[in-house]
Amino acid sequence: MNTAALVGSESLMGREIRDIVATTEPGFALRLIAADQEEPGRLTRVGDELAALADLSVLNLADASAVFLAGSAEFNRKALGMAASPVIDLTFVTEDRPEARLRAPVIEQESGEEPDTEGNIHLIAHPAAIALALFLRRLQMHDPVRRSVIQVFVPASEHGVQGVEELQQQTVSLLSFKNMPKAVFDAQLSFSLLAQYGAEAPSKLEEVELRIERHLATLLAMPGEGEGAPMPSLRVVQAPVFHGYSFSAWVEFDGNPGVEALENGLATPHIDVRTAEFEPPTNVGQAGQSGITIGAIAPDRNEPEACWFWIVADNFRLAAENAVAVAKEIL
Repeated sequence: MNTAALVGSESLMGREIRDIVATTEPGFALRLIAADQEEPGRLTRVGDELAALADLSVLNLADASAVFLAGSAEFNRKALGMAASPVIDLTFVTEDRPEARLRAPVIEQESGEEPDTEGNIHLIAHPAAIALALFLRRLQMHDPVRRSVIQVFVPASEHGVQGVEELQQQTVSLLSFKNMPKAVFDAQLSFSLLAQYGAEAPSKLEEVELRIERHLATLLAMPGEGEGAPMPSLRVVQAPVFHGYSFSAWVEFDGNPGVEALENGLATPHIDVRTAEFEPPTNVGQAGQSGITIGAIAPDRNEPEACWFWIVADNFRLAAENAVAVAKEIL
């Protein structure tokens, strides 16, 4: 059985990779590589099987047929320098490398072409870009889109465990009238929406927005069904939620087909559509689910050719499933 190495196996993304590999067929062996604060030698599990964390070294990467990068930027760069086999990057550390190829098999499958496995760096597209590409390309197939405006609500887990912990600690601190930690967001996120982070935040919300735009433009331009959907106007907002992306989308069509036709046209194995008799989807309810879920489809009362959509996606599940699909191509 072929082996893939997973750098950062205890990160939120690493845990998602482990869960998917443990339940996917055909499977492959997964070697867990310690990163960040993880201790080599510690026992953990991949599914029902015990596994020990190996240290990050050339030896432990040498016989791996592929290497997942799911740790911090520091450890991912170290692994990148040691790896001789293809790398599958889920953290965007290779984004500036000219040889990195943006990958999203769930979109690429629509082209009908054989996957290109020759590249040595496979950069998994941002999960928000994958979700929006699924949505817009499917719309374009049946009902040509004139323009769209989409608000993207980002979870704290965009920043990994640190972001989740800071949101939790801020909430506890507010309720107990204590000073709030602000190392990640440099602003109060608990009970609040943020259009930007504080000036001392280590990263900027605008960087997330630009990455989603870049990746989405590439995915919309890929050949196949739904090719040619116009780029939406995007606005990214940091939401006070732990996991899962939510999107509020306004779409204007060349000719509005109506809610029922849109519901019927959107449904695919990767898109779950909630019709009017069901409650709209939530990011909490989407946790652990594949693809995207769309609901609350409603006509715009002030623009007869437009409709509103509410979309949710599990950010880790969507990215991890595409990463495992790339690994299967390689292995």
